[in-house]
Amino acid sequence: MLPPARILLIGGGQVGVNAALRLRSRLRPGEAEVTLVDPTSYMTYQPFLAEAAAGAIDPRHVVVPLRRALPGVRVVQGRLVSLDQAGRRAHLALPSPVHYGPPITELTLPYDLIVLAPGSVSRILPVPGLARHGIGFRSVAEAVKLRNHVLSQLDAASSTRDPEVRQAALTFVFVGGGYAGVGALAELEDMARHAVGHYHNIRPEDLRWVLVEAEKRILRETEPQAAERTTVELRERAVDVRLGTRLAAVTEDGVVQLTDGSRFAARTLVWTAGVRANPVLKQTRLPVDAQGRLRCDIQLRVLGSQHVFAAGDCAAVPDLTRPGETCRPNAQHAVRQATVLADNLVATLRGEPLAEYRHELKGSLTSLGLHMGVAQLRGRSLHGRPAWLLHRAVHLRRVPTWERKARVLSDWLLSGLTGREMVSLGELEEPRAGFEQLLDDTP
Repeated sequence: MLPPARILLIGGGQVGVNAALRLRSRLRPGEAEVTLVDPTSYMTYQPFLAEAAAGAIDPRHVVVPLRRALPGVRVVQGRLVSLDQAGRRAHLALPSPVHYGPPITELTLPYDLIVLAPGSVSRILPVPGLARHGIGFRSVAEAVKLRNHVLSQLDAASSTRDPEVRQAALTFVFVGGGYAGVGALAELEDMARHAVGHYHNIRPEDLRWVLVEAEKRILRETEPQAAERTTVELRERAVDVRLGTRLAAVTEDGVVQLTDGSRFAARTLVWTAGVRANPVLKQTRLPVDAQGRLRCDIQLRVLGSQHVFAAGDCAAVPDLTRPGETCRPNAQHAVRQATVLADNLVATLRGEPLAEYRHELKGSLTSLGLHMGVAQLRGRSLHGRPAWLLHRAVHLRRVPTWERKARVLSDWLLSGLTGREMVSLGELEEPRAGFEQLLDDTP
């Protein structure tokens, strides 16, 4: 009897988790051993980050614990360092058991088939002052930090008597008009507008929200009609949408400078200006395109290799519905590629023909806060409550495991009955600060 084949999945995002779930249902007993590698022990469901930041969903419920969701799959917490294609071995760096310690290298895992789906990382540009003043929005920790920060700025504005400090505290700048930037701004603007009802000296019109986008339209991943409707919706809510504009610099005293010549003080600067393929792909010595994504064929195999597959944000997969182009890096493609990918892995093991990946995008969905949204489905436009309900229904269906679906649904029901939570818990970001202060005060 042949030993089970070894399937290695690099990345615990949409592709890795959905491919592992599919493999569990397709593989025969003893046919293969599946190992999933990711730097964290959970998958973050990115479309829910904005709602977590705005208090509509508990931050713990936008993550899916990998070991709980994938029984029978070996989960290794680590990151890929290099790939030995000839020997079919992956070299990993494991996290240190000491908090903030250097990683322990390395663990070597042999494989028969490997899937590279480490996803993408934020694209950071060398803008003066950005590293010091900017806040990212890619993780649950950043979403919680941003929520705490926005609420703390309302507290600061309500307490100060300095008009300049007050105006800076009530100015919120988001750089990047993709799904992440638009969703985060819209949800937090909606949250803040409701929160100021509990402040005696702040009105909704005192808040200033600015969205900066380098292209001529926001939401480049969507149809032009949906992008235009979203822009109209935001501007009707007094959001200052700056198109064809870039962040030029942020001074030491927090003054934001834009390429259109604007200058204004802001104590909140959120950077969501695009993503790039995970840089670890350069260490694999596999063919990549100009954006650093792995070049794949229509069967999701990396070009020039029979045993290496890729999908998701890090893969340049030909789009059969748009000849000459590659699939857009979005959740629709990632989820569907994961299914085809898992089926092709099973087919490879069994010597069967591989399937081609083909999917035509059905539309786009954008949530803009409670009861507000924009949708474009097969040429039909929706906005307001119908689009918002459709957005929630689609993503509730896509989030992995019934347990997580139930938790998210219960959060929505509770927030609908009792309203959003409006408490800033900034001390969560530095839990040792109070203890260290006591040590400093101890004689």
